Amino acid sequence: MATHLRFLSSAFHLFIIVPLLLSDVVLCKTLKRDGDFSDPFFFSLIYLKCDAVKELISLVVKALNEIKASLGWRVVYAWVGDDPCGDGDLPPWSGVTCSTVSGSDYRVVTELEVYAVSIVGPFPLAVTNLVDLTRLNLRWNKLQDAIPPEIGELKQLTHLYLSFNNFKGEIPKELANLPELRYLQLHENRLIGRIPPELGTLSNLRHLDVGNNHLVGTIRELIRIEGCFPALRNLYLNNNYLTGGVPSQLANLTNLEILYLSYNKMSGVIPFGLAHIPRLTYLYLDHNQFSGRIPDTFYKHPFLKEMYIEGNSFRPGVKSIGDHKVLELADSEFVF
Repeated sequence: MATHLRFLSSAFHLFIIVPLLLSDVVLCKTLKRDGDFSDPFFFSLIYLKCDAVKELISLVVKALNEIKASLGWRVVYAWVGDDPCGDGDLPPWSGVTCSTVSGSDYRVVTELEVYAVSIVGPFPLAVTNLVDLTRLNLRWNKLQDAIPPEIGELKQLTHLYLSFNNFKGEIPKELANLPELRYLQLHENRLIGRIPPELGTLSNLRHLDVGNNHLVGTIRELIRIEGCFPALRNLYLNNNYLTGGVPSQLANLTNLEILYLSYNKMSGVIPFGLAHIPRLTYLYLDHNQFSGRIPDTFYKHPFLKEMYIEGNSFRPGVKSIGDHKVLELADSEFVF
């Protein structure tokens, strides 16, 4: 319980802690809830038959009162009623999406989207108790410190957006424990170290963006696991400190459509086999230390629309394909 108290120190926890309770509550087979709410934004009386949940409730009530007294309610801009999933004619709380548990009347929080509200503080550990989450969007805030390894507990997660924050430390390898993960956005943070090659074991991962961080290492290290990244379509490694060359084994990622390597410290020649990735559409190699020439096969590729190569040491006469511009992607599920 000390962990819960420690991470209830920021205004963000005010937003997520009641959905956390709802998620915990539905795990109890026998449950009764009752409330006398003098303030519509927090529980003043709750009767539960699950002792563990009752203990957590008392901590939450205390924390909510402390947060209310010190920070006000400026983060909670659309909370009406006592149920985050909606109650009667009242809609769910803003940023919370719930789903009904199969074969019951209970609802659980499946999506939490709290972005662009200038939340400051560490990643809220309480979120990792929302085990039914499929979508977590905390982008465009001011979250800081490390991304905790406990995030690997969210086994149902398919979309994770933590971009445009101030996260530091290494990318936790525990992200590889999320078998359903399809979209992972960590760009525009201050992450360091190497990208965990364990991410390559995620059989459903389609979009990986770790651009604009302080990451090191090589692509060869990233793809060293045999059969890695079988579903990956979009790989953004740009604006880091990656070194080494482009290994020919990268061509084994046959579903790649976007490969973004711009603004690193990579070197060597571009392997011929890269041009045989069947649906490669956008290739960004600019502002590295590549040399040699671009294989002619790239210019005959049926899908390649853009290839941006400036800021390297390619031989004279090498030309690029298309212009460097904002991409218009067919697979726009990750675009907001």
